[in-house]
Amino acid sequence: MSVKGMVIVLAVIFCATIAQGFPMFKGGRCLCIGPGVKAVKVANIEKVSVIYPSNNCDKIEVIIILKTHKGQRCLNPRSKQANIIIKVG
Repeated sequence: MSVKGMVIVLAVIFCATIAQGFPMFKGGRCLCIGPGVKAVKVANIEKVSVIYPSNNCDKIEVIIILKTHKGQRCLNPRSKQANIIIKVG
């Protein structure tokens, strides 16, 4: 094998090693996009889910499912209401 061929093979191996170390998704795949709402009326809450940091998402997520099929809201984990929910849950 010529010197040029050897350099090309080493360069390809080096690039493949570096590319393998980069994360595909920075921050993972979080369910909540953005900071979330500060508060939700307690009367409208049907279910609360607290999702702790994992390989998929590197932040705490507080997901509120609303009554009467009004959907769900992401609660800002730094809000006062979220802190109470996290401590209780």
